[in-house]
Amino acid sequence: MTDTKAAIRDALARLALPDGGDLISKDMIRALTIDGGHVRFVIEAPNAEIAKHMEPLRKAAEAAVGQVDGVTSVSAVLTAEAKSPPPQLKMGGHPKPQEGAMNPAGVKTILAIGSGKGGVGKSTVSSNLAVALTRAGKKVGLLDADIHGPSQPRMFGLTDKPASPDGKTIIPLKAHGVTVMSIGSMLAEEKAVVWRGPMLMGALQQMLMQVEWGELDVLIVDLPPGTGDVQLSLCQKSDVAGAIVVSTPQDVALLDARKALDAFETLKTPVLGLIENMAVFTCPHCGKDSHIFGQGGVAAEADKIGVPLLAQLPIDLDTRLGGDGGVPIATSESAMAQAYGQLADRLIKGGIV
Repeated sequence: MTDTKAAIRDALARLALPDGGDLISKDMIRALTIDGGHVRFVIEAPNAEIAKHMEPLRKAAEAAVGQVDGVTSVSAVLTAEAKSPPPQLKMGGHPKPQEGAMNPAGVKTILAIGSGKGGVGKSTVSSNLAVALTRAGKKVGLLDADIHGPSQPRMFGLTDKPASPDGKTIIPLKAHGVTVMSIGSMLAEEKAVVWRGPMLMGALQQMLMQVEWGELDVLIVDLPPGTGDVQLSLCQKSDVAGAIVVSTPQDVALLDARKALDAFETLKTPVLGLIENMAVFTCPHCGKDSHIFGQGGVAAEADKIGVPLLAQLPIDLDTRLGGDGGVPIATSESAMAQAYGQLADRLIKGGIV
């Protein structure tokens, strides 16, 4: 039998592969058995796609082995190499003990964008500012830290899931030149994140420290509304260069914006300025301006506390359509894109980015 097996292997070694080598040198023969004159073996392809094109080789292998002395029948089966499933990445959980600050390697500046309340357009500002800074030549990352209500995947048109080659490292997604990480890309869009504080802090640690951010001039962190665990963890455990607070001119929004400002002051995080969003609506039919949410409230607050008013951004239909459609308005050449470009230029010239 030993002589027969050697003769069979010699016959198979004479079958050249298109990319060089043969079935024996490439170690593609499995389960070779000889039962009297009956021979069976398996040809294992590197993957299922290659296996689809190997039927002629399988038949040639059967014919070659059939010519060996003493062989009366041959059965060869094609299969593909079994690949181990990729390791599963578990998000959330209690934060791991860590020495030093949570500062991602390669990231020069961490910039937080917050608001006292939801619905003021903070995520829209974050996404468009990230694009505007990218268009200005900066390497920009965007971390969607609004874990309970992540919206950046939709705003950037991201539908893929970040990869994890080892169950620990996270490969972020890229869109419109921005490197983006969001818990929303790890879950189905309609799936709710029902986590307590420690889980939120664990997820924030993962998204900061396990993501391969690469070399970035700035990492923009889109914070959740309010003054909770995520804000606390980020500002206490990372070297945040500063925060920008977004508000509408409405008194109710400003009440909560003041709380966000007080929280950053308590956490010793410099407030770099305020952005007044939804400052004015210009009727597309008559051209008349309407101050739907009041007028000048954020400007007055910035003057009162002695920080810059970085921008006054109007209510704009195309901005909303761009966010819903996954193409931030800052990618265009519109007046709104120019407004975000001016905001980015101000941050660059001010040495913040």
